[in-house]
Amino acid sequence: MKTLLLNPIAFSLGSIEVHWYGIILGTAALVGLLLAVQEGKRFGIKPDLFMDLLLLGVPSAIIGARIYYVAFKWDDYKGNLIDVFKIWNGGIAIYGAIIGAFICGFFYFRYKGYKFWRLVDITIPGMLVGQMIGRWGNFMNQEAYGGEVSEDFLRNTLHLPSFIVDQMLVEGVYRHPAFLYESIWSLVGLIVLFVLRRQRFLRAGELTATYFIWYSIGRFFIEALRTDSLAFRGPSWLASFIDGLWTPMEVLFKQGYLDPAYGNIRISQALALILIVGAVLFIIIRRKKGYASAYYLDPVTTSKPERNGGNDTTITTIPDSTATKKENEDSKP
Repeated sequence: MKTLLLNPIAFSLGSIEVHWYGIILGTAALVGLLLAVQEGKRFGIKPDLFMDLLLLGVPSAIIGARIYYVAFKWDDYKGNLIDVFKIWNGGIAIYGAIIGAFICGFFYFRYKGYKFWRLVDITIPGMLVGQMIGRWGNFMNQEAYGGEVSEDFLRNTLHLPSFIVDQMLVEGVYRHPAFLYESIWSLVGLIVLFVLRRQRFLRAGELTATYFIWYSIGRFFIEALRTDSLAFRGPSWLASFIDGLWTPMEVLFKQGYLDPAYGNIRISQALALILIVGAVLFIIIRRKKGYASAYYLDPVTTSKPERNGGNDTTITTIPDSTATKKENEDSKP
């Protein structure tokens, strides 16, 4: 039976081709925005703040993602620079997108007078849902897949629908749907963040740290399945250490092929370990040193005054549950 691959082009407007990749990334950004707006309402933050952030953050994330990818694949692009700009053909890196978005957010929140970690915590679930949806753009482009597997494994072990199984037939070989593994991992992580941000013990910045820990753990193990990993030549002890950490997964899966001539360490795996350790230390040190004095559920304030009837005022916004509790306490004799 002939395998029918999904067309990466959604439709055409004259000579302009609209790719599913772009539509999916746009949808991911929109859903992420809606999550941030909804959570922002609990703190009385106007939706305009997040809409403006989206207009600045999405281009920053795309630029960061592309620069990150091209930098590590420069030999493939230096002979044809025009291909650097063809992002609709794929070739953007999630970690680069995160770097670009965080740089944009840092300066934008400072400009608006908000403390960085307070606003990042509110927006971070939106970033994760964006990654969850965005991985399906890789699916449409037949990229970010893993090593060779059998059709039986996909259909009868994973019980995947035919449209996914058929799309995982790449050059006559069935592949691990690594995009799907990461998308599901992100979905579970999103639920974790939703639950965690309602807990009174959570300090400012710790939801973002949890995001990095959760995402990086999944990325570390999933990355080893892929055959298109960005890599570098590093010390043999580090390569052995990373392989040793991944060894328990060999009960279920085999690592994807990594060309020794290209490198011996997958960049995303090394970076994932750094982020996990860094995020854990971030939580511990800030609590030990007393830097994490603000809680997630505390009022969100801005140092930038707004004009209100000709007078300068400083905005203080309080989540509904906190405000109600405060009113009840104030009403007690």
